[in-house]
Amino acid sequence: MKKTYGIEVDCAACAQKMEDAAKKVAGVVDATVSFMSQKMKVEFADDADHGAIMQNVIKACKAVEEDCEIFV
Repeated sequence: MKKTYGIEVDCAACAQKMEDAAKKVAGVVDATVSFMSQKMKVEFADDADHGAIMQNVIKACKAVEEDCEIFV
């Protein structure tokens, strides 16, 4: 399943850091972060708990870019 989330990030390099961090979270099959559109697309594993995984994605992204926002 794929879902799209609004984000707030200051630069393209920060967006890339967020994308790399999100891809490492268990249950995430793929993730893309677009600085230009201020959106994050996440593809989840089929049997995944999307809410719990997104909380882990938020933690991972905040660890690399503390002032980013992900609107779930």
